[in-house]
Amino acid sequence: MAESPMEDPDSGLNDHPSSSTDVDRLHRAAANLPPPCEWSGVAVRLLQGVLYHDDSEQNWEILLRNTTLLSDYFAKLGLMLVVDEADAMAYLRQFDEEEWPNDYPEIPRLFRRQPLSYEATLLCVLLRDELRRFEEQEVFSDRCIIAQSDLLPVWQAFFRAEQDAVKLNRQLGSALRKLEDMKFVKQFEKEPPTWEVRRILKARVPLEELEKLRQALLNEVARRGQSSDSTDVKPTSTGEEESP
Repeated sequence: MAESPMEDPDSGLNDHPSSSTDVDRLHRAAANLPPPCEWSGVAVRLLQGVLYHDDSEQNWEILLRNTTLLSDYFAKLGLMLVVDEADAMAYLRQFDEEEWPNDYPEIPRLFRRQPLSYEATLLCVLLRDELRRFEEQEVFSDRCIIAQSDLLPVWQAFFRAEQDAVKLNRQLGSALRKLEDMKFVKQFEKEPPTWEVRRILKARVPLEELEKLRQALLNEVARRGQSSDSTDVKPTSTGEEESP
């Protein structure tokens, strides 16, 4: 999901101390570090991606105790902290340009937008539809779980009829793992493969955008002539990934 910061091998940041003077300097720097705060770890988790209550109840409680401090901290970086207690998740999003005050100094974007592949965008739409149906039903489970085998027939409908089913199932599994990296899904069982649809999809693909995105995908299928070539699709901003 969120990518780790890249380190420049030529920067010297990863070099070991070359002398006792360097060691002493590093020790002094470590001794002068400011005291840790309770929410430091939670801030890092949020920069890595979505924070869910069921991933760590302890981190969730720390988040709720320090929401104001965390919000103020991230706002200075141009990020908005969104805490959805109903769905028990929290995430960061970049402030849009029109949301900044006119006299506020420009802050470089920390999150970059990358277009999702056709397969990843298609899967987001299919899973968002599945989550919508799940929430409309009266169920006793709070987790939306779907078998990969149940997704496959719907997935196949967006590719050529003669396309090999085994190959399509591999493509589906690969797309699911991509979305797992983004914390949109979480593998529930390995055999047979089942997946939990995570509620961050509600924020990334709101209902008012779902039909537009679905139609854009149908248009893309028509444009390709139902080819299975892998190209990037940019129908709306929801067909993009934001990551540090």
